[in-house]
Amino acid sequence: MNAFTPAELEYLDSQPLMRFATASPSGKPDVAPVIFEVDDDDILTSGFDITRTVRYRNIESNPRATLVIDDLASVDPWSPRGVKIIGAAAIEQTPRGPRFRITPDVVISWGINDTTPGIPKMERRVVGDRPDS
Repeated sequence: MNAFTPAELEYLDSQPLMRFATASPSGKPDVAPVIFEVDDDDILTSGFDITRTVRYRNIESNPRATLVIDDLASVDPWSPRGVKIIGAAAIEQTPRGPRFRITPDVVISWGINDTTPGIPKMERRVVGDRPDS
């Protein structure tokens, strides 16, 4: 099963930023707006000297993350849309430096697969090996 529907992939490709949430081993949350790209079923993100970020330290000790990519398709009528991804996060070393790879366990989307104006229904899919996510 693919993690994302064709409509979700098109939406993700159209968005420049996501919010990347992590937590320390003790549960202290952190969230940061970051650029991203889709790589098959995974989300990749890096940045300038990420080894000095809170999210880097969090992922080293607690490799779970939640991502949110969202916007408003319209304000009249009110039509929010977005994708929330819950999954495993890994730090990868590349020739350009370290980056994060987030592999979805759960994908929640709204206002993308069903574009009926108004408050959209949320769609939740388990796509990974952790149905308890």
